[in-house]
Amino acid sequence: MKKRKSILSYILLIIGVVILVNILADRFFLRLDFTGDKRYTLSPATKNILHSINETVTVTAYFSEELPADFARLRRDFKEELIEYSNRSNGKVMFEFINPNKDEASEQKAMQEGINPVLINVREKDQVKQQKAYLGAVVHYGDKKEVIPIIQPGAAMEYSLSTSIKKMSLENKTKIAFLEGHKESPLNSMIQVMQSLSILYDVEPVNLQDSAANLDKYKTLVIVDPKDTIPESHFAKLDAFLASGKNIYIAMNRVNGNLQTASGTVVSTGLETWLERKGVRVNPNFVVDQNCGSVTVNQQQGYMTFQSNMKFPYLPLITKFAETPATKGLTSVLLQFTSSIDYLAVNKDVTFTPLAFTSERSGTENPPLTFNINRNWQQTDFPLSNLTVGGLLSGKIAGAMPSRLIVVSDGDFPYNGEGQQARQIPADNLNFIVNAIDWLSDDTGLIDLRTKEVNSRPLDQMSDGKKAFLKYFNFLLPVLLIIGVGIVRWQYRRNLRMKRMNENYI
Repeated sequence: MKKRKSILSYILLIIGVVILVNILADRFFLRLDFTGDKRYTLSPATKNILHSINETVTVTAYFSEELPADFARLRRDFKEELIEYSNRSNGKVMFEFINPNKDEASEQKAMQEGINPVLINVREKDQVKQQKAYLGAVVHYGDKKEVIPIIQPGAAMEYSLSTSIKKMSLENKTKIAFLEGHKESPLNSMIQVMQSLSILYDVEPVNLQDSAANLDKYKTLVIVDPKDTIPESHFAKLDAFLASGKNIYIAMNRVNGNLQTASGTVVSTGLETWLERKGVRVNPNFVVDQNCGSVTVNQQQGYMTFQSNMKFPYLPLITKFAETPATKGLTSVLLQFTSSIDYLAVNKDVTFTPLAFTSERSGTENPPLTFNINRNWQQTDFPLSNLTVGGLLSGKIAGAMPSRLIVVSDGDFPYNGEGQQARQIPADNLNFIVNAIDWLSDDTGLIDLRTKEVNSRPLDQMSDGKKAFLKYFNFLLPVLLIIGVGIVRWQYRRNLRMKRMNENYI
């Protein structure tokens, strides 16, 4: 009887603990993040944004229900993210979830708000069919509204949500100028850069030939790929800009590679001379790297013409970066026809920090030269290592006030192109320029989020032997573990049986 009462008390105690845990879990939200990149942990930038908002933020999430497991997990992750936003903002972030698929009125409302359905693949009874699903959200702050058409998993979710709140809560945006008048890359040829910068900044073109041009209102001046000679009077204005404590970002070509004519030539605009007076020499050479991108080549085989991708060392894939706010989190940037950078140390009041480097097997070639796509590259063609292709000059560069100057020896890496020739650039190419401009202009901390969502670790950087080892290791390890557990259990039961037989015998 006592034993029965004890069991009953034990069961009631367990039930009470479960109820108490559920009550506490409902009142207090706790999420443990064991991921390597902390994708489920709110960044300091997000926490600062949530602490600074003055009005209530309302998030209306339009999410379909009864979706496949991956999308159901995305819905759950987004809801947990919103709960944490609400807790961190002391209740200033409120949210609701609406299932647009439940009726036609809800679906119409979602589409009117700017959330359009996407088609996802659903497997049912060994068949794959497409299903219409809604995976977006609308963020309201006062009378302002931002639409997130598709919620992306991981850190991209936090970046989209935090930048939307930050954009609406900003009253006066910092101004950034892009230099024009010397055949620089036009703003409409860098669509992704403009879209990213316009979230937090007012971006304007400025022509120094215009007598009314006033650089005083800008925090940062950006120069991308000038092709014409820059007059000395313009450099005087750049010096005055730096002397006032402002910052400059430069992405320039010291050499030009033309694949149509298979030729490489030197580019001279005067910018290289001005930089050399500051202590930064962009050398008139082509960097080659064994770790590189590819070009598409037409090949003839009999009567057939086919396209193939061939490694082209003049397109170095940069994977080594300094640990600075401007480059933190970057993993791979594809440059094209870049040059090496040297520091001359002409001014003791400034310091130079290399930001981006080539691989351990790289080299340089001097123009003029002719490109040979079918060249058989040897190890001896890459005698150098860790060449600098991007650097930061900081200190009293042009006056008594400290300023910063970033130089990248490739003016084409942020280029999307124009019209039908436009193309998407790699994610880290975008981050390489936007993060640096963000850091020079107004370090909001969103740099960490922008790079946090990109974790490119391509397998082609591994040797073939290592790839094969990992492949078979991942395949065989579970099998060997199961066999090992089976052998241990068999041996244990055998020993136990032998022990019982000996005891009975005695």
